[in-house]
Amino acid sequence: QVQLVESGGGLVQAGGSLRLSCAASGRTFSGYIMYWFRQAPGKEREQVGGISSGGSSTFYGDSVKGRFTISRDNAKNTVYLQMNSLKPEDTAVYYCAARRVGKNEYDAWGQGTQVTVSS
Repeated sequence: QVQLVESGGGLVQAGGSLRLSCAASGRTFSGYIMYWFRQAPGKEREQVGGISSGGSSTFYGDSVKGRFTISRDNAKNTVYLQMNSLKPEDTAVYYCAARRVGKNEYDAWGQGTQVTVSS
């Protein structure tokens, strides 16, 4: 089973940037599709986007498309979320999740990291 730990959250002004990291340990990282989710207070969890196991394909939710970029380094067992042009509505706890290729359910979730964007 893979274990996930996010880092990189913090407080940033609107228009600024942050890069989140999600470090994985355990089973072979390259066998997992990786996702980023976020959840703001009082709102449902929202999928931010994801990246294929090899890193060649990414997808994003409409609310972050063009501003956020997901990448991964399989040699470092890490997936990244580069967030640019941040808006106050991006404020949320951000989580990474892993799903093994060919499975329908998620195998693991990180503990989350808080991102706060001030106006």
